[in-house]
Amino acid sequence: MTSYPPALIREIVATKRAYVCDEIMREEDPSYVEHALRHEVLGYVEPAEFAGKRVLDFGCGAGASTMVLSRLLPGCELVGIELQERLLKLARLRARHFGRRNVRFLRSPAGDSLPGDLGEFDYIVLSAVFEHLLPEERAALLPRIWRHLKTGGVLFLNQTPHRYSAIEFHTTGLPLINYLPDGIAMRVARRFSPHVRRDMQWEEMLRAGIRGATVGEVLRILSKQGSPALLAPRRGVGDRIDLWYAKLSPRRAWLKRSLWASLKAGKRITGLELTPQLALAIRKHA
Repeated sequence: MTSYPPALIREIVATKRAYVCDEIMREEDPSYVEHALRHEVLGYVEPAEFAGKRVLDFGCGAGASTMVLSRLLPGCELVGIELQERLLKLARLRARHFGRRNVRFLRSPAGDSLPGDLGEFDYIVLSAVFEHLLPEERAALLPRIWRHLKTGGVLFLNQTPHRYSAIEFHTTGLPLINYLPDGIAMRVARRFSPHVRRDMQWEEMLRAGIRGATVGEVLRILSKQGSPALLAPRRGVGDRIDLWYAKLSPRRAWLKRSLWASLKAGKRITGLELTPQLALAIRKHA
């Protein structure tokens, strides 16, 4: 069951087709997008700190994440940015359905640029977005986004797979493919992944998110426009490994617990907080 009216459901059908139920669940199911944002945004900053602030939801898609943020952060102004007009139409219908007057949506003119007259933001959220940017778009777009963040503001980059995770869960489901050169990775994905077409080109795979990111990559890009500083999770949460582990479902708990223990042991040995998925909060200093 859903609380969505028939007219809005028809628009979702027209826009998302085979992914209608998923699109509705992204906004309505508290164990889906809301669960992730509670951990990966509010795991760093107290909800009260967002009151009266401007928040950018970059790559908002059809507005599910923006609607979730509007519930979690009721006292802020939210701006969603998306490249595809068909998704923005659905996002605006969602906001109208929920009566969200503190939310507006803008279209990006291109994959490596932003709408004009955005102004500055106190917080910027990129959820499940960065991995879908091509390498040249990452290098061009992230500094432009960063310029719209106020000094002292925080950028949240989350739900992005780690570039060197042992298993590439996001696009192919294959082990060890993250360690292969691009050309070989493309051929292996075509041959062995049930999620990849046999004629799929490398750029399509990149757009689908086959290459995640690393903390170092993100910080190197941002450092060209100022001094980024990684935040630690809030007191009582632990570190980024604990943050990642707390977000997981109880399914196959023994396996996930074993992986958590391995990652914590690796941190003790190397000092590195490695997780299969990035959940970063980065403060902008002058």
